[in-house]
Parts: sequence; C-alpha cells; structure tokens
Amino acid sequence: MITLSSDFGSPYPAAMKGVILEMTDTRLVDVAHDLPRQDTRAGAFWLRQVLPYFPPAVHLAVVDPGVGSERDALVVRAGEHALVGPDNGVLVPVAAELAGDDGFEVFRIREGDGSPEDPLAWPPTVGSSTFHGRDVFAPAAAKVHDLGVDAFDDDEAFEPIEEYEAVELPEPTISDEAATGTVLAVDEFGNVVTNIPGEHIEDQFDTYVEVGAVAAPVRRSHAEVDAGQRLVTIGSHGNVELAVNRGRGDRSFGISVGDRVKLSW
Repeated sequence: MITLSSDFGSPYPAAMKGVILEMTDTRLVDVAHDLPRQDTRAGAFWLRQVLPYFPPAVHLAVVDPGVGSERDALVVRAGEHALVGPDNGVLVPVAAELAGDDGFEVFRIREGDGSPEDPLAWPPTVGSSTFHGRDVFAPAAAKVHDLGVDAFDDDEAFEPIEEYEAVELPEPTISDEAATGTVLAVDEFGNVVTNIPGEHIEDQFDTYVEVGAVAAPVRRSHAEVDAGQRLVTIGSHGNVELAVNRGRGDRSFGISVGDRVKLSW
C-alpha cells in the first residue's frame, strides 16, 4: 500500500498516481491533498496525527515550498513504514512517532543523469523542475514499495545520510493557572488546533476559561453548547481545540495558524 498526502489540491495528485501505477501494482490511499499550502509545520502535524493509524505502508508526502531548490529528496525508514518526500522537515515528526524508541533512518535519493533509464535521478533533468511529486517522489515511492521497506536501501538509488532538516513542533508552557501554546492548524470546519495537550484542561470541564479576552466554556463536545456558541474542547487528536458549534472557531476567536494562545482558569 502507498498513501499520498500533499498540499496540491486537484488534479495534480492524479499524475502521481499514474506514475506509481505505471511502475508497480499496489493499493493507493489518498490521505489528504488539502494540507495547508506550503506550511511544513502544519503538514508535519497532520501527518503525525494520521499516518500512525495505518498498517505498514509506504507514505508519499509532499508539502514542498522549496521545490526546484537544492534541497534533497528523501526516503525515511521508520519501523515497518517508509516515508518519501522533500528534505524540509515535514517527514520528521511522524517518522519519530512511527519508529518509537528504535529510531528512524534517513536516505537521500542519489544524484544521477535524469535519463528515462535512470528514473530516480536527483535532481531530474527531464520532466518538470516544479513538480517533483510526480517526477521524483512518486517513482521513489513505487521503487521502495517493490523492493520492500526492509530492503530498499540495498539499491544504489538510496544513500544513507546523517544530516537532514527537521521541523520542531513547539511545546506549550503549563502552570497551575494557565496553559500557553501555539495554533498548529485550522481544520476545514474552522476548529483551531493548538499544541496544548488535552489533559491540561480535563479538570476544567463544565467551567469557563479565558482565551485572551474571551471567556469560553470547556466542554466534551460541540453538542454541549448552543449553535453559534464558542467552546474549548479536546479534539480527536488529543490536543486542545477552540471551536464554535456549527460555526468557525478561527473567525470567532480571531485566531490563525502560528498565533499564541493563552488559556487561563
């Protein structure tokens, strides 16, 4: 199985699928192609939240604001999984999650001549310098799938490396009276996802907390408040969310990705 995640929207993922299916016979699963555009930190967060639910697979993930630059193309082995994508840190948090205490291994897709006989060449001299998802990462994912997660590094196309880019998801600050964190993402419903672990508000259920200058109730679900009312809750990923029942929390709280959030009680 090969999963695909990107910020491409449509129809670009179809081209990646076509390349993969031309090279190997496998099941393709779309995870998401509406990841926040060119936001490697948000992409890293969502990959870490979703991919661990999959059985062993090859995961192709492309959020690549540096496409066309000198950044490397990587394959990361993490436990029974392999991750394929750009060297910009987007793969690192989920690799650490999948690998656990065993740690993960990082491989660079080697340089080559870019000819049709050398489809994993890096950087490509054929195809497009702006669509490495199709021309580099999709062929690499297909090849890793065929060779196997345990054995792909026996192929000369992949070179182990020790230095690579990392995205560090920010850590919250917690005290007895408050929790201060960062907005990591806003989902399609307008729910504001923070980096504050939900355990820090479990004692506040059925009370109110201050979110900046706004007081909002802490509830277990959206249905516990009236339509249009703000709430603070714990999302399915286990982190604190700011939301509005049947509305958009980002607009109501006036908060966007990257903003600092302080909850006081």
